[in-house]
Amino acid sequence: MADHDERGPMELTIGGRLAPADVPRLCARLCELVGQAGPGGGAVTLDVGGLAEPDMVAVEALARLQLTARRLGRRVQLRGTTRELRALLVSSGLEGVVRECPGLRLEVGGETEEGEEPRGVEE
Repeated sequence: MADHDERGPMELTIGGRLAPADVPRLCARLCELVGQAGPGGGAVTLDVGGLAEPDMVAVEALARLQLTARRLGRRVQLRGTTRELRALLVSSGLEGVVRECPGLRLEVGGETEEGEEPRGVEE
């Protein structure tokens, strides 16, 4: 579930489908990673590309991981964020709290493909 290289940045890989019981374990693992890395205020990268069917449990996990990181003097940044997870973060108001790695933008929406009706529009 987690990877850490003492010489490189801290990274926690999150994959599969999360259950509510996984959230405290993920927070405990984050505490372990930060403890192993020692003092400093760097970011912990959460690789969420392997999340299967992101849902509100995943959003809760990310919010709790961010809170845990802040209590430890760190912050989290996301890598591998899917369109579905981005949409959930935006709709829950957390896009400004849990951010993607620098250089990546959180955005939801886009244009409809040719011939498709925009959502919520019926003929």
